[in-house]
Amino acid sequence: MAAPTPHLAVRGSDGTFLLRGPPSCQESSAFQKDERQGRYIAFSSDGSLFGWCNGSQVSVIKVSTGDLVKSFDLPKTTALEFSPLNRVLATWQQYTKSQDNPQGEANLQLWDLQTGACIKAFYQKKVMGWCPSWADDESVTVRNVNNELHFFENNNFETIANKLHLQKVSEFALSPGSQPSKVAVYVPGSKGAPSFVRLYQYPNFGGPTSALANKSFFKADKVAMLWNKKATAVLVTASTEVDKTGASYYGEQTLHYVATNGESAVVQLPKNGPIYDVSWNPNSSEFCVVYGFMPAKATVFNHKCESVFDFGTGPRNAAFYSPQGHILVLAGFGNLRGQMEVWDVKKYKQVSKPQAEDTTHFSWCADGEHIVTSTCSPRLRVSNGYKIWHYTGTVLYKHETPSNKELWEVLWQPFPTGAFPEKPVKYQASPSELGSTEAKPAQAYRPPALRNKPQTASSKLHEEEPPQNMKPGAAGEKQVSKAALKNQKKREAKKAAKQENKPDEAPPPVADSAPASHVTSSCGDPETDKKIKNLKKKLKAIDELKEQQAAGKVMQKNQLEKMQKEAQLLKELEELELGL
Repeated sequence: MAAPTPHLAVRGSDGTFLLRGPPSCQESSAFQKDERQGRYIAFSSDGSLFGWCNGSQVSVIKVSTGDLVKSFDLPKTTALEFSPLNRVLATWQQYTKSQDNPQGEANLQLWDLQTGACIKAFYQKKVMGWCPSWADDESVTVRNVNNELHFFENNNFETIANKLHLQKVSEFALSPGSQPSKVAVYVPGSKGAPSFVRLYQYPNFGGPTSALANKSFFKADKVAMLWNKKATAVLVTASTEVDKTGASYYGEQTLHYVATNGESAVVQLPKNGPIYDVSWNPNSSEFCVVYGFMPAKATVFNHKCESVFDFGTGPRNAAFYSPQGHILVLAGFGNLRGQMEVWDVKKYKQVSKPQAEDTTHFSWCADGEHIVTSTCSPRLRVSNGYKIWHYTGTVLYKHETPSNKELWEVLWQPFPTGAFPEKPVKYQASPSELGSTEAKPAQAYRPPALRNKPQTASSKLHEEEPPQNMKPGAAGEKQVSKAALKNQKKREAKKAAKQENKPDEAPPPVADSAPASHVTSSCGDPETDKKIKNLKKKLKAIDELKEQQAAGKVMQKNQLEKMQKEAQLLKELEELELGL
């Protein structure tokens, strides 16, 4: 049986339409383009249904045939979501009240997709966290109401089946997967007390002892909680608005690991700086963190919070695993130049390094073969458009939005797990008329005065760190610390430099006088002794610079000038010691 072709939903100022994915990349004939400006688009979790609102109504269709499932007369709707089994459609509109109706109307509505009837309407003033969270089998639904979690069972929203009240619950995350459902809750600290995250198994909420795990910490104004796919652990990124040390403009972040078996730990990150992104591998056994002041580091950790592989440093601030978990893309978007690094996760080998400048959105296709990058308004109002890529770096389809139009959103059609089995990773670029956009190596800036002169070793703004396998015994070698590796390289370079210089230094007598001069006794004149001491100090500094250069370090201009004065300093030293 042939694999299905994923669709890409596109929403912009000229309407909403569905694009068939590679290889055809043509507008879907089953869906008639809606020329009206769309406010919101959404696929169901299995990808079978597609819904959108266009300012006059909310429509739901079957993606495969384009048949209309239901239409709702809801002109003010600005957001919509499907329940996991497609039984309920949730819609939200801006909360408003008037003199005639001071209480306002219930603006969060739940609709039965079979009958089209409204099951329940709630008041939900804030757009953040507006949608209820369903368990995958729809047995449990959760809402945060006035810092209290309300649990409903089997889509019966007339009766609250359970409540979880903990001081002030500000955030929660319901676990994915099958029963029993678990929930992670965050309570911010107050009056010197620490903030904490607790994990519960529904419906066991009877006091602190009923919690599966508990992790308390300071320095947290807000948190982001991320469950793994198997619902065995949560990653908690705690952040403060202001870094009191003044080290970062973006506040301070820490990463915590909390498991349902009660284990918890702080993930130790080797480089200081902000945490840009955290991503679980779909296999649930490891996760990738992008962190540190630019150039940022990226490291893969296992479930024991031990580093497995370090990707070194580079211009990146995001990490994206493929749906099958076999490929990882590290990217630098936003204020970075859009460089992407595509890695084979099993071999930890780089596949490609394409570049997508001005990218505001990146997402994997469900097939694990293709990705989409787009430049959307209002983040960027110029050069709007999108590209569909193969992960080997080839651009398969490109659409540029006309200058008088805007692109607002692109969205891949999801598919159930297992619809696209994992395929072997390719390293050869896929053929395409549009070719690839491999990032060109950036040249160091040279001032105008030096551009017509011979190029010398230029200084680097940052020391780049190469990728490193952190597994003990990797490649049959014993694991060595970074400091030990650095010292070993220095010793080897020093030894090599000495062996190279030995035959050259034998003929001239001047070269032999320098080492001897380091141990000569005083000549009796304090002024002369002082000059000799200063010259020896300068020669010693030059020797150290030579060792560093032999070890591969790039020398700065003033250091190179200092090294060029060695012969002159040796001559002065010899004259002083001979009493000339």
